Amino acid sequence: MASNRTRPRRKVTPATSNFSVSTHRFNVSDLVTPPEAAPITSYVDRLSANGRGMIRQAVRVNPPSPLKRARLGDIRADDGDSTPQRSPTIEEDPDRYTMAPDEAALDDDPPLPSLPRLRNPKRLEPSDKTLNRWMRLLRDIYLAQMLRRDGCGDASSSVCPRCGDAARMPYYRCQECMGGLLLCDACCLDAHAENPLHIIYQWTGVFFVKTSLQALGLRVQMGHPPRETCVNPQAGHRDFVVLHDNGIHRVNVDFCGCDSSGRVEPYLQLLRAGWYPASDERPQTAATFSVLDKFHLDTLQAKMTAYDFYTVLERLTDNTGVKPPDRYQVFLRMARQYRHLLMLKRAGRGHDPSGVWGTGAGELAVECPVCPDPRVNLPEGWESAPPEDAFLYVLFLALDACFRLKRRMISSEIKDPGLGSGWAYVTETTPYRHYLLSVTDQNEMSTCSGLAALDYANTKFSRGYSTTGVGMGVVANDYIFGSILRHKDPRLRKIISYDIVCQWWKLLHERLKELPPLVRITIVLELFRFVIPKMHIHAHTLDCQVQFSLNLVPGSGQTDGEGIERPWASIGAIATSTRVSGPGARHDTLDDHWNFWNWMKTLGLHIVAAILRRRLDAARKEQASQREAFELFTLQQAERVPVWKKMVEDFEAGIEEKNPYHMKITGMTEAEVRLKFATEEEEEAKRGTPPLHEVTPSSFITAGLELEDQQRRVRVQAELKKAGTTAMVINMKTLRSKLNRGIAKFRKMQATYTPAAIQALAKRVAPADELAEDVPLMLPSSLTAAEREGGGCVQGILEIEDSMRAAQCRTALPRLRNQLHIKSRFLLYKKHNARHQGMNTRSRTLVARNESKIRLHSEKFQMAWRARLRIANGDREKVGWPELKKEDIRCMQDAEQLSRNAEKRRKAKERQLRREDEMREDGLLPEVGEEDDDEMITRGGENVREVSWIWTMAGTAGTDEELEDALRIEWAKAWARSRRWTEEVRLLEEEWRRLPLTYAHRERVWVERAVAVPVGGDLLYRDLAARAELTRTEAKLTRGKKRCVWAPSWDPVIGAERTEGTESDEEDRDSEEEGEKDDERGDIDSEEELLMGGEVDED
Repeated sequence: MASNRTRPRRKVTPATSNFSVSTHRFNVSDLVTPPEAAPITSYVDRLSANGRGMIRQAVRVNPPSPLKRARLGDIRADDGDSTPQRSPTIEEDPDRYTMAPDEAALDDDPPLPSLPRLRNPKRLEPSDKTLNRWMRLLRDIYLAQMLRRDGCGDASSSVCPRCGDAARMPYYRCQECMGGLLLCDACCLDAHAENPLHIIYQWTGVFFVKTSLQALGLRVQMGHPPRETCVNPQAGHRDFVVLHDNGIHRVNVDFCGCDSSGRVEPYLQLLRAGWYPASDERPQTAATFSVLDKFHLDTLQAKMTAYDFYTVLERLTDNTGVKPPDRYQVFLRMARQYRHLLMLKRAGRGHDPSGVWGTGAGELAVECPVCPDPRVNLPEGWESAPPEDAFLYVLFLALDACFRLKRRMISSEIKDPGLGSGWAYVTETTPYRHYLLSVTDQNEMSTCSGLAALDYANTKFSRGYSTTGVGMGVVANDYIFGSILRHKDPRLRKIISYDIVCQWWKLLHERLKELPPLVRITIVLELFRFVIPKMHIHAHTLDCQVQFSLNLVPGSGQTDGEGIERPWASIGAIATSTRVSGPGARHDTLDDHWNFWNWMKTLGLHIVAAILRRRLDAARKEQASQREAFELFTLQQAERVPVWKKMVEDFEAGIEEKNPYHMKITGMTEAEVRLKFATEEEEEAKRGTPPLHEVTPSSFITAGLELEDQQRRVRVQAELKKAGTTAMVINMKTLRSKLNRGIAKFRKMQATYTPAAIQALAKRVAPADELAEDVPLMLPSSLTAAEREGGGCVQGILEIEDSMRAAQCRTALPRLRNQLHIKSRFLLYKKHNARHQGMNTRSRTLVARNESKIRLHSEKFQMAWRARLRIANGDREKVGWPELKKEDIRCMQDAEQLSRNAEKRRKAKERQLRREDEMREDGLLPEVGEEDDDEMITRGGENVREVSWIWTMAGTAGTDEELEDALRIEWAKAWARSRRWTEEVRLLEEEWRRLPLTYAHRERVWVERAVAVPVGGDLLYRDLAARAELTRTEAKLTRGKKRCVWAPSWDPVIGAERTEGTESDEEDRDSEEEGEKDDERGDIDSEEELLMGGEVDED
């Protein structure tokens, strides 16, 4: 039985455990009036350490993201609220660096204006009115007509419209012939004597079923024109299959056996008919040239695999699941042979007396028509050109590797030899393989770059692969580099760009001498200049950036060296399919795709003349701008310029080793300053001077600075732990306990050296929850001048701190620069190489660790700078360094690049404003007031940002000598920019001079081939000569229209009419219109293009 007695209530006692209460306070007006951009003030109430009281702390909360397009109101005075004042620490410093562990957090775009309430939207209209009309009115009509085509439609099903024979019922319709007529079987066969691969349907009286011309009795006669009868036909294979672009067909084939065709072999009869035989002995499969051409372009442009293409043919043949005859492996062989023959034909091997086997190494490659070639497009005496013109005859070679183009250890060169190994782009297989067997494994050790070229060279990612990547130029293998140089004139000066050239070029001269005789060369280093591409150079050390920068190399113009990267984006799409290919098939595929890439680049050079003219005009405009800025700079520093100019010229000529672009750093480091004072104190002790304390004055200041450094580190560790940006276990209690013990020992020393600090600390009311890292240390610089007088500070101790603070600035600044540089390398590496979750996590951990170091070095400099400012009584000139603000802590960018980036952002902002205006007109966005609109347009933000002073300031105080060094470097860079743009203009003009000369040379070559056709027979002679004439004039014809543009004209060889090249005003306008269309489409004038010898403008 339950008891009715009530249980006594327990007495509730206040909890003594720590807890936190967050309170948001706001005014009602903030909810009504339109908000403005400002942070929110929030208050956090916390229980004190003894559990008896509450402590309120003000917290500044940032407004939401600009993308939400809403901003909060101004902070208004909160009547009646008061918060305890905390001691000023680095936490309240507005110039404190904010750690951003991801590149997404580095964006610092200004907030967008507030959004008023929406107005009444206007009536919207669809962007595609034709599509909208079709959707509303025409869909049923179109669908009905498609269904009508599934029936007989207007075609008569009782009388054949072709023969009119009532006895022969018209049951057959061709899917591909125009009109959709129903024909009888005899008329259908007769109509398709010239089109034996059309698809035929038969009317059953209710619906159509698919049939074939073979089922109707069609036999295709080879060796004779259509409808001509052979007196001695020889039947082909009974299961003869033809692959066409509309499907896979069974065909009855008869070969000619009479004497009229000269007893031509069956496979030759197929070839002459436009059917490519799968074999030369009793062929039973063929593919039309049409389907081979279609697959060739599909795989080159769309990167479609042979498997996908063949599957499409099967689906076109029968999409109900019934499989046609399997000819997949045969199709692979035919397609491989066909594209190889196309390369041979386009290279003129069919017109050469030596035939296919006379093809030389690299002869099938499509070469750049504007690159310097002494045999083709250079003037007489070019090798003795004056120094100011020598750069016009420099050959730019870019080297790189793609580690995605691996190949598994399957097949071999014996089982699968290449059809033209070494004839195009891939090196000769056999000698290269012998060379690899003769060298030992080498571990690539990098002392500079963190890019993937060395990262993947000796890792687990290369295990199980016969080929770990393809080097377009070099994969740290000198053999391939030698293979390139043996095809180039040794007298040409060369600029070699490679992303790890700082490591690779060392001892290159000696290594090339050890190569096999086939590629062994001796290079003259004076004719070579090694550089790093402009994008990759940001991942290198500062020394590399000064030594290998294209911006500082004479004769480089605006070459960026990144042109070789762009083909990888195209070729990477076939990496998966070539990974499981045999070595020969893989080489043939890569050669074919690179041939196509080079041909498209060649088209871009001579077709879109209007775009290239605009590029030259833009270069001339930028040249004038840079020259004007340089001349103004030179005028301002007229007295120093002669010395600076001679220094640059001597360095470029190799007379002087001192780099004029390198910042000279002098002065004593922290360790050297400490050693200096320790030595002085030891000498005083030897002289018998009694010490004030067992700890010397320099050791006292050193102890205080070390405690200050510990406080910085604890603050960073606490922030990392709070943000969860590190996986490291951090015990803050242990760190703070150690720090408190150190502060207690320091207080005892302060009683001897700075008693005024002890008095100031006694007067200070410390918050109950003050953390160890926030406790003020009160070093001598923290005391006022009045407090330091009258024994408040031991004489000479302030000077010791001042020297050590200067050493801190001197040490922290280069370390900060180094960490910022590492940050840019980390983010670049993470963006291009971190592909999976694990790699991304590790990359973020590295970036977070780097961010903490940036924070430590920046705070160290800031605190040392402020200490020196207090010692100097507020005189900034005596400090020696500019103040380091938050906006100064950023990665290095060239002034010219900053200007270009600013212009890009300005244009992007204009496009954004135009889109928003259009959306406001459609009523999708609210109206923007005049004040807000002005704010959007006039806000500068990043557009006016310049290179941070930390990259142009020496490591020591700003003496006259160091200031002159900074000015010299900026002047030298300005001169380099002006000269590079002048070179760019002259290089563009020189390349345009070479272009028609190269085409004229190639035209003469084809004329000679047409005359010297080595084969017998008038018919074949005429065909080969016609092909030569077509190829000769190909370079002069525009895409699609076959319209002549200006070029030297040559007399045709056989039966062709003379073509006069004209350039009328109307044609010029057409060319400009075509160029504008290509520009808008983005396939020509874009950063992916390799115009002007494989390069493109930086922007």
